[in-house]
Amino acid sequence: MTTSESTTEKVAGWFEGRLPAEWRATPAAITVDREEVVVLLTQPDVDLPDASDAALSEARVGRARAFREETRARRMEIAREAEHRFEAKVSWGVVLGEHRELWTHVAAPVMTRLRQPQRRVLDTLVEAGVARSRSDALAWCVRLVAQHEDDWLTELRDAMTSVSDVRAKGPSA
Repeated sequence: MTTSESTTEKVAGWFEGRLPAEWRATPAAITVDREEVVVLLTQPDVDLPDASDAALSEARVGRARAFREETRARRMEIAREAEHRFEAKVSWGVVLGEHRELWTHVAAPVMTRLRQPQRRVLDTLVEAGVARSRSDALAWCVRLVAQHEDDWLTELRDAMTSVSDVRAKGPSA
């Protein structure tokens, strides 16, 4: 599956039409790549006005767990339909207040060729106990770049969308 903006819009539209109304306190956040569609459902936060931060945090974890168990059968039915339609695995998650939780999401293998200096960086992270393996170290590096370069990555994605739009308006080959 391609991951153009129009594809994401189509997938998001399908889920908006397919998801039960009670799961859509706000529209689901849909993220699409070649292997996976992630559906992140926002649910009303727990109402504990006098609770400590720790109690509120645990209440959110408990509510997320309950939502996961209570909706499992329907989510799996919808996921099967979407996987057939969009040829990508569907993963689910929930947001409750400040708590965000993903369930059974895809860890896709990515082919990469690294030269020795890059492998040494990964090995240093493994030896220091930051990561369990080179694969975990590489994932850690990607998360770190994404965290610190979010604005730049957003600008880059916007530019890629513009290029895609211009290509679509051009003559067909």
